[in-house]
Amino acid sequence: MSRSGGDGTGLVVSGSTGDAWELVIGLEVHCELATATKLFCACPNRFGDEPNTNVCPVCLGLPGSLPVLNKAAVELALRIGRALGCTVRPGVFARKNYFYPDMPKDYQISQYDQPTNVDGWLGLPDGSRVGIERAHIEEDTGKNTHAGDTGRIHGSDYSLIDYNRAGVPLVEIVGRPDIATGDQAKAFVSELRKILLATGASDAKMEEGSLRVDANVSVRRPGAGLGTRCEIKNLNSLRSLGRAIDHEARRQIELIEAGDRVTQQTRHWDEEGGCTRPGRSKEEAEDYRYFQEPDLVPLAPSAEWVKDIDEALPTLPAKRRSALGAAAGMADTHAGVVIAVDRDLDALGLAAIQAGGDPARVLTHIEHNLAVEGADALEPEKLADLVKLELEGKLTATQAKVVLAEMVATGTAPAEIAAARGFEAMATSALEATVDEVIGSEQAEWDELVRAPEDDKRIKKLNGFFTGKIMKASRGQADGKAVNALLVQRRSAARVERGLD
Repeated sequence: MSRSGGDGTGLVVSGSTGDAWELVIGLEVHCELATATKLFCACPNRFGDEPNTNVCPVCLGLPGSLPVLNKAAVELALRIGRALGCTVRPGVFARKNYFYPDMPKDYQISQYDQPTNVDGWLGLPDGSRVGIERAHIEEDTGKNTHAGDTGRIHGSDYSLIDYNRAGVPLVEIVGRPDIATGDQAKAFVSELRKILLATGASDAKMEEGSLRVDANVSVRRPGAGLGTRCEIKNLNSLRSLGRAIDHEARRQIELIEAGDRVTQQTRHWDEEGGCTRPGRSKEEAEDYRYFQEPDLVPLAPSAEWVKDIDEALPTLPAKRRSALGAAAGMADTHAGVVIAVDRDLDALGLAAIQAGGDPARVLTHIEHNLAVEGADALEPEKLADLVKLELEGKLTATQAKVVLAEMVATGTAPAEIAAARGFEAMATSALEATVDEVIGSEQAEWDELVRAPEDDKRIKKLNGFFTGKIMKASRGQADGKAVNALLVQRRSAARVERGLD
């Protein structure tokens, strides 16, 4: 299956027959909320404890027990909804009835036809926008472990159930089918995760299951109505999400082109096998026999509560990228801008730029040299001063990196560190002499570099070899750009002298 750019309605893919297809994806993201206790009881909401120790009559569904709604969970759910631009409205809890061992009371309490958060959207770094249908509150299920080769209940030797997770508060964020590629799906989850962390609503650890993704995937002819979808359950990494979507699209196209039809069903991703495998036929709402939870009153957040939540929301990642990008004169998608926000160092970068630091150098240091503990305590004025020393030629890039590490560790001004270490940029005449000395001592490698054609891959490797030797000979005082310029100049002259150009 090959790919090409779509027309905005979906990814255009080509099947084995050469026909065009569009891929349509809708994601459902389940995030556990960062509360101290479960949604309807006082049991701890804690990952990694001994199985079946954080349980009580309420979350085990024992007769006579009654749920009591956790206000902190509602607060976090509202934060998520407002961060996604959702409208908050009165909500009603329902019983979603099903008979699987992961819910001991044989139903799950969830919001069904009257969710609290509705009609939002999430903007992606590429400028596209994905609609959010709802972000409803529900309780998590227990965790099944199936012993056997398949890891699924079918074919297992036996199954174990841990009810510690049963009753943990969840928000399920249901996206509209506005996603057209696996890469866009990964970008959606990545951006959503950043929002969850920024709001403090969830720790969003996919590896621990506190963030899980279901992907609804279908294919269609360009411009046609929606095709039959299959839901891939419980994807727990961005890599798995992308791979599962790509495989499922190929599987569905091959089925249709072979004259078969896609059956709506739940499927599971086999990471080792690199394919999706069938689960149960996809249930519809009536299969769950929803009815209103009789032990809980409707949830009706007041306008004052919602206003307080809006006012307390932090500046979200997209707005932070926009502010830093504008100050640096760069696109929001620039790697330095994105990484600065991801590392919570955008405030440092913004202040350093405002203090006169060159934007490109400031962001380069944040991207490559400040992925260390204590970087957020660095004074922006000192980072700006360091960058100025670089641009004035008083420090090489290598020296600046050393100085910066000591600045983070001690808080000392860059000029003081440079003076104490005896750092100074190498004079041009001294640098030229060092370059010529290294070339003379490595004649075989130099001859290979001179003779190599311009498109030869060896040139990059050999340039790196000589740059390393020169930097060592100069004890780090040589400027990398100046070294590269001299190597290019010397090589060009040697090629002319030997009649190679």
